[in-house]
Amino acid sequence: MKRAAFLFVICLCGGLWTRAANAAAIGFDAATAGAVWSAALTYIAPRALEPLTVPQMTLWGLNGLAALDPDLNTTLQDGQVRLYGPNALLLAVPTPAGNDANAWGQLAAQIAAAAYAASPALQQAGTPEVISSFFDELFNHFDPYSRYESPQITAQNQLMIMGLAGTGITFAADSGHVVIGAIAADSPAENAGLTPGMVVLSVNGRPAYTGALDTLNAEMSGIAGSTATIALRDDADSPPATQQVTLNFGFIPPPTVFAEPAPGPGLAALKITGFNKGTSTQFGSMLAALMAQNPAPIGLVLDLRGNRGGVLRQAVLVADSLLSSGMIVQTIGRDPDADQSFKAEGADLTNGLPITVLVDGQTASAAEILTAALADNGRAVAIGSETLGKGLVQTLDSLPDGGELYVTWSRVIAPRGWPLQSLGVMPQVCTSLGPAVLENELAALDRGRNPQAAAVAAARAMRAPADMDAILRIRNQCPADIGTDLDFTAAAHILTNPRAYQAALLH
Repeated sequence: MKRAAFLFVICLCGGLWTRAANAAAIGFDAATAGAVWSAALTYIAPRALEPLTVPQMTLWGLNGLAALDPDLNTTLQDGQVRLYGPNALLLAVPTPAGNDANAWGQLAAQIAAAAYAASPALQQAGTPEVISSFFDELFNHFDPYSRYESPQITAQNQLMIMGLAGTGITFAADSGHVVIGAIAADSPAENAGLTPGMVVLSVNGRPAYTGALDTLNAEMSGIAGSTATIALRDDADSPPATQQVTLNFGFIPPPTVFAEPAPGPGLAALKITGFNKGTSTQFGSMLAALMAQNPAPIGLVLDLRGNRGGVLRQAVLVADSLLSSGMIVQTIGRDPDADQSFKAEGADLTNGLPITVLVDGQTASAAEILTAALADNGRAVAIGSETLGKGLVQTLDSLPDGGELYVTWSRVIAPRGWPLQSLGVMPQVCTSLGPAVLENELAALDRGRNPQAAAVAAARAMRAPADMDAILRIRNQCPADIGTDLDFTAAAHILTNPRAYQAALLH
């Protein structure tokens, strides 16, 4: 009798555990996980920079279960994907045929559901965290830039963009009138032909008073797609005839191009902090204003220190505005759609003005592309230290759960054929070795010799895939560092000494 009672307790406990496990399994959204992972594997397989099989990627992703619960282990054995818990086989599923991404994604969801049913740790984490952990472990085997962004992060990014919607107008007070004080580049207001100084009579049907500037300016931002109606005339002395303009709120690119104090007489300096939708337009406008000065500058300093990059196309457009001919950049990957080539179309807005580009260890991605394009084509002298070396391009896909997938699919190749990834840009004038070394460099340049010639030649001779030891030997000849005033010192010296400038170009 005691033995029967004991067996009854075991059976009862087992039944209770099974029902609890089933309830936990119902809590895991296997349909969403399967859809997301199937879509991701389908997208990644033909596009990843290195060839990878769908089964291998799936097993890497399933290791994310162990990241959440170390007692779980997933293996491929005898044609089955097996899930083990503590001292027990929890599930064995036959492997799908070949590289069927949809089947492998569904298999991963089936394995995850069984793991979820058996693991309090996974139940506490929840379905979204299990999905994310799959990608975390998968991308541990990729480059540093491939990633999955959850629906929450994706929504936050979209809200940030929506929060920047507006007309591009900033109102100001002038002689008792409300006027347009400033207009953002590439904004709805600029595109409508409005200009600073125009007198504002009313906004959305209400008279405009100088005492209500804060309220008026607040009305110039809101939800993308909404509108604002403004009545205005050209200036305070214009006839009373007015015009009424309705502006649709749109994304206003934040400023990324700024004027800097010139490092010497006759010189001009522009700083680009990043590359977004409006960068090339902002750069073109500010460059045109500089060139229209009387007298025009004799040299331009382009400061890209600390610029982490951004939109590749914008860097290409800025390069095109400074090059009369030549290759700007190439991207090469396994997917034919990843292969792109950008060439200058002959629109040098400076008519050959001498240019120096300041770079440092935080100059990356699109900023490196711009620097390499100008240096390789003999259009500018790069000054500073080795750059970061971010030369991989990502493609984006939206997933069924609302998240987004970023997958590296191509390498960036400089005009002379060398890869930017890990190698970075070797400057023609190195300032990171200190003032004494720089002084000797500048003296040598004045005599027509560039001490950096061997290092630059070695960097330009590198080809992908590059050996890391060889890359480090090159980079150590001008170690990456944070920019200093030595960069401006070198730029001013070179731009005002034609022989030094020509020697520094190394073209």
